[in-house]
Amino acid sequence: MTEGNQKTDRGMQTPASRRLKADRSRRYARRRARRRRRVAAIVTILTLSVALIGLGLWLVLGNRPGVVGQAYPMEYEALIRARAAENGLDPALPAAVILAESSYRPEAVSEANAQGLMQLLPDTAQWISGKFDEVYAEGSLFEPEVNIKYGCWYLGYLMKRFDGDVTKAVAAYHAGQGRVDEWLADPACSPDGVTLSTIPSDATRTYVTRVLKYYEKYQALYAQAA
Repeated sequence: MTEGNQKTDRGMQTPASRRLKADRSRRYARRRARRRRRVAAIVTILTLSVALIGLGLWLVLGNRPGVVGQAYPMEYEALIRARAAENGLDPALPAAVILAESSYRPEAVSEANAQGLMQLLPDTAQWISGKFDEVYAEGSLFEPEVNIKYGCWYLGYLMKRFDGDVTKAVAAYHAGQGRVDEWLADPACSPDGVTLSTIPSDATRTYVTRVLKYYEKYQALYAQAA
């Protein structure tokens, strides 16, 4: 057979050959589809397995004292209880503030120079020290006894100033009393001038949300430890 004839023969397809080629294409497409479905099923199973393992670990470990203790430390409990009682506070509240402010690190210092467990500014501490007829000593805020004493007094002061409203007191602890007064005077934040329904500062809103979450957890922990 000549080269020209071979090219002609290869270029010609009978109906049977076309059907055979189409059948092969369909079988190949079905195999690819089956492989894709198998891969998708495997991925789904693996995802569900990981989720179930995570859920199981959370259920098993979530209430273990050691795990809870790492997330919600109970350090300085006796000191917090004593200073909270002196200032009419639920001890769970300063405990929550300490976690939010310093994660229970007495050496913590912020960019604004707030210091110690409850992150008090030296100027604020100096003002508070006068309430105790004491002279503020530089560096004393790194001492847990002093920091918790002053911090609980200040938190108690804010709670009284804002009529026992935890949200307003915690917001003032973060943003300042004057800022909270401004928000209460703004109908967009407080329609009745009493309830702080909207906190316009993202940072303060996030802070208040965290403290309230920690507060709820510490209420349970302090009740168990009582």
